[in-house]
Amino acid sequence: MSRGTLIDLLYLVSATTFILALKGLGSPKRARMGNGIAAVGMFIAVVATFFKQVDGHSLYHVGLILVAMAIGIVVAVPTARFVRMTAMPQLVAIFNGVGGGAAALVSITEFVHIHSTRPATYVTLEVLLGVLIGTVSFSGSAIAFAKLQELMTGRPVTYPGQQIINALLGAAGLILIVIILVNGQTTLLWILLALAVVLGVAFVLPIGGADVPVLISLLNAFTGLAVAASGFTLGSNLLIVAGTLVGASGILLTRLMSKAMGRSLSNVLFSAFGSVITAAGGTGADARPVRSGSPEDASVLLGFASRVVIIPGYGLAVAQAQHVLRELGEELEKKGIEVFYAIHPVAGRMPGHMNVLLAEANVPYEQLLELDEANSELQTADVALVVGANDTVNPAAKDDKDSPIYGMPIINADLAENVLFLKRSMRPGFAGIENELLYNPKTTLIFGDAKDTLTKIVAAVKAS
Repeated sequence: MSRGTLIDLLYLVSATTFILALKGLGSPKRARMGNGIAAVGMFIAVVATFFKQVDGHSLYHVGLILVAMAIGIVVAVPTARFVRMTAMPQLVAIFNGVGGGAAALVSITEFVHIHSTRPATYVTLEVLLGVLIGTVSFSGSAIAFAKLQELMTGRPVTYPGQQIINALLGAAGLILIVIILVNGQTTLLWILLALAVVLGVAFVLPIGGADVPVLISLLNAFTGLAVAASGFTLGSNLLIVAGTLVGASGILLTRLMSKAMGRSLSNVLFSAFGSVITAAGGTGADARPVRSGSPEDASVLLGFASRVVIIPGYGLAVAQAQHVLRELGEELEKKGIEVFYAIHPVAGRMPGHMNVLLAEANVPYEQLLELDEANSELQTADVALVVGANDTVNPAAKDDKDSPIYGMPIINADLAENVLFLKRSMRPGFAGIENELLYNPKTTLIFGDAKDTLTKIVAAVKAS
């Protein structure tokens, strides 16, 4: 067997592991295994590449490549190892942006390399699309990171005529590609690069925090497409397969996220959802009365329950309370109380955020119920414990046709016999609207930091 044939077979093995990894990532129970399979496949691909020959020549600049890989390992491993779960969404965003930027750099380098050879038009088109898509993913992910890291406002940033300007920027990018295809001027490539940076920033600015899970999915798809374009440019079937898998799965996940919010993708991307706060905030002379209680009151209600559903949201991640929440679930189970978790697809700041958070706390996978399954069980729950969720349990999505979230599928916490709602304050969620569940007669509000409140509830349950 020749070296080339062996390397092609290893690439085939790697491509197969990527497909198996995606299958594993479709379930929280198999997600860790899926990541491991993908890592093994990528390791095989990287090692095989070092022995690949192109036109009879081995890999150039091996020393520099190894130095770059070492720097990447030194930066990435500690970052991924020690990142807090609350910062996981921004880590995903910035890593995704790095992937898009790398694909754009590959395309730029290849364009400079082939410029004098006058390659076929489709080859240049592949390169230019890699530059455009990869750079948009890079700059867009950088803004998404800044929003999630609270380096800038998480709410939509809008200005008059914004969508028209964005459309003009996109059209200008495509026109530039056509012009470069015709005359091949290198100078225009740098203009395209700058335009793509601006387009990525302008594209993400009007998207608010509530829509970030959809945004991250879409930017991930962009990175995949840019990698696939780089694969065509370099003649690498493995990059084509890997990039196409990422792009296709990202687009599919984006559609699923949009569906979970009950809105079209165009509405998510262009409506500047969450830009206006309409809630009164529960303060002032006209504030509506709510029923509040203490952690001890909550422990009594939970102690007399037969079935408890826990509904987590982003506030759980902010408070880093997932381990205490798991401890509460275990204490209730010791008393013979059945516990399950209702997971909304867009709860948190990235797809599957709550699944990742609870898995990190070793909550049993079989207790995590998706939206439809959870809703079918809620009528039999004695207590619904809402921890850090807001818009995903807001009845306005069902009852108020004038609400911006009307039509979004929610977790029907109000179907439970009693509702315990853990909140810091009466401030609205990212949608910027009041939550009628707070004023429901069956709802008891417990104000304070989620981790501190849950710790007190756990102590009271143990003492009872």
